[in-house]
Amino acid sequence: MSAFAIERRSGIRAILVLAAVSAGLLLSSCSEGGKPGREVVVYTSVDQFFSEPVLKDFEAATGITVRAVFDVEAAKTTGLANRLVAEKARPRADVFWNGEFVQTVRLMEQGVLAPFVPDRDAATSPAGEPQYWTSFGGRARVLIVNTNRLKPSERPAALLDLASDKWPAREIGIAYPLFGTTATHAAALYASWGPEKARGFFATLSRRGVRFVDGNSTVRDLVAAGHLSFGLTDSDDACAAKAKNLPVEVRFLDQGEGAAGTLVIPNTVALIKGAPNPEAAKHLINHLLSPQVELKLAESGWFHVDGTDVIAPSTCGLPPQVKAFPVSEQALANGMDRMQRELKELIVR
Repeated sequence: MSAFAIERRSGIRAILVLAAVSAGLLLSSCSEGGKPGREVVVYTSVDQFFSEPVLKDFEAATGITVRAVFDVEAAKTTGLANRLVAEKARPRADVFWNGEFVQTVRLMEQGVLAPFVPDRDAATSPAGEPQYWTSFGGRARVLIVNTNRLKPSERPAALLDLASDKWPAREIGIAYPLFGTTATHAAALYASWGPEKARGFFATLSRRGVRFVDGNSTVRDLVAAGHLSFGLTDSDDACAAKAKNLPVEVRFLDQGEGAAGTLVIPNTVALIKGAPNPEAAKHLINHLLSPQVELKLAESGWFHVDGTDVIAPSTCGLPPQVKAFPVSEQALANGMDRMQRELKELIVR
């Protein structure tokens, strides 16, 4: 299944309609098929603040104990993916819930994942084509701007504004593009722009002295505190600052006519090959893909996009529609190694 095949619905209202029945479906599913067992181990790069309540809901509904392994902000998905590869011969995890998709694709290619068609896709999944992972929900790459430091007419609107000399370089921030969604974004640029242009963009940022920091939340905090004028981050981090009435504006990248659009990054979930608790794992995956979970994650501020519809809280101030940056997820994953190698050499920590 395509990484960007996020289930298309008419926005959050459809989720509300379906949510009312989904809890009952979850409970009934646990009485069908194989025995789920009494525990399930999930590795997740989704921030604990967002993922833990969802996992606790699953525990309460099923009686299955969830043992979750979270990762730190700086290493994020890469650390968990490396751990899954290291444990491939004797898996300890049952489910991988990823806040992006590149590492999920790479784990599939390395034989870490097992095929599984969740209930949500049973009627639409192509016959005879194995489905190793499923995408759901989404976040967007955004600009976060300090409204005290920049007037409306001075605020950036495009990715290339990070490299512009219109703003002092030390007033601009971005996470190191070697981990997490910033790495995904960098790999998308490599796939879409070509390696030379993409590397040139990051070389310009480095040469000018743009501040590279340890994670998207650090970019957010520095902008909100007025230490930076603006930076590149994820919509969940930026909207969290906006919800606290901090002096920030959240802006989608490149939304004008003829512009490239902003990168939308879905969550992905997959069953681990040789999982110790496969039946419990399948029940958890079905739970994560249920409408009430998408609603909960949207309300909590983790999900912001459903197709082209924006489902972010109104406090974030985002428009109702988003223009997405088109990119081949396979080409993006294929270019990740070169991107990381070149940018590691370019950007000295």
